[in-house]
Amino acid sequence: MRGEEPHQVKQAILDSLDLIQYKFPRNTRNVVIKPNMCYYWDPTTGQTTDAKFVAALIDVIRDQVSPDVNISIVESDASAMKCRYAFKMLQYEKMARRCGVALVNLSEDDGEIVEVVAGGHPFRFKLPQTIKNANLRVNVPKIKYMGKTKITCALKNIYGCNPYPKKFKYHSRLNEAIVALNKVMKFHLCIVDGTIVSGVQPRRLDLVMASKDSVAIDVAAANIAGVNARSSRHIMLAGREGIGNTSFTPRGIAPDYFSSRYPREGAMDDLRNLAYKFVKTVGLGPRLGL
Repeated sequence: MRGEEPHQVKQAILDSLDLIQYKFPRNTRNVVIKPNMCYYWDPTTGQTTDAKFVAALIDVIRDQVSPDVNISIVESDASAMKCRYAFKMLQYEKMARRCGVALVNLSEDDGEIVEVVAGGHPFRFKLPQTIKNANLRVNVPKIKYMGKTKITCALKNIYGCNPYPKKFKYHSRLNEAIVALNKVMKFHLCIVDGTIVSGVQPRRLDLVMASKDSVAIDVAAANIAGVNARSSRHIMLAGREGIGNTSFTPRGIAPDYFSSRYPREGAMDDLRNLAYKFVKTVGLGPRLGL
């Protein structure tokens, strides 16, 4: 995050939560935060959630709930990414020591096997104990393009909670697997780190979005990135299977402001021609540093 003061990031998160009238549950004791740490990309690429953004969120949670709340930042190993390296290279180790939070590799966590069906296909996943025991789960994704799913944001970020490292096993049923994992591991709040986004090139967008509905926020993210959400199978399947709603009400800065600045890849659909009936709430926070 080049050029922003920590208090600006914190205020942007607070403003986005205010827009959706979100209040942290007062009885919160154990919090899980799931950033996007795919591979070892520096946050300036727009590919990974910035540790400084998560640090600001931690401050917000402690201010709003309690200084003594237990907070764990979680990720899991993948075929080409190991948590022990990602935590260090992406500055999460340093941030965790400074903020007094735990870093949990879900691939090494205890858990229980859970069976679930999505899109008519059965799955068996290990539900990590750290996620199961949390009474507040916060998803902090990025907005990115992805060939197999068109767009990746809140729903796809939970795919990284699957403790099984060889995740390519699920690629033949990727859309269904994403939805199944969101059924098994239900997150209560999504806050998008859109300060820098990736596209045809990384670009500072200075966007913070918040919603309690992971489907609605993914539709909003797709619109901003110029992707027709109806072409993204996992988003539509998640809507059909009751994870969330594919329609939303934007609050705050108009989405067109951000969509006109998004570094789009190729010839994307013009989101101004997308017609959705807005019924769910997505809060779009202030432009940081402007």
